Amino acid sequence: MDKEGTERSDLVSEDGKNIKSVLCQRCGSKVLCPGMAVFAENELFLPSMRKKSSLSNTEGSVNGDTLTAHWLVDDMFSFENVGFTKDVGKIKYLICADCEIGPIGWHCLDDKKKFYVALDRVNHE
Repeated sequence: MDKEGTERSDLVSEDGKNIKSVLCQRCGSKVLCPGMAVFAENELFLPSMRKKSSLSNTEGSVNGDTLTAHWLVDDMFSFENVGFTKDVGKIKYLICADCEIGPIGWHCLDDKKKFYVALDRVNHE
């Protein structure tokens, strides 16, 4: 098995949910408890990580990453600790509510039941 596959099996249960807590990479604040999200593959573009104040002021070209591995949460009240940016078009970016670093995830205003948290933007414990 490749390295990514081995890591993923440590994070995803047989029914597709997160086995470990999901934490902010910067301050360690808990974003999700175990079992609160489902693993989903979906190509989403997230701007580079930075403080909330500069996330909504994205003028011109934006540096970032297209990420495919996400935790999908269907209810915003499932989060332990998450914040949202102001609307950027039809998107709200998810950030750490404590240190305001982000985006760690993505939410489209057209779909009230889908909140994506990128595995590459968080830690697991």
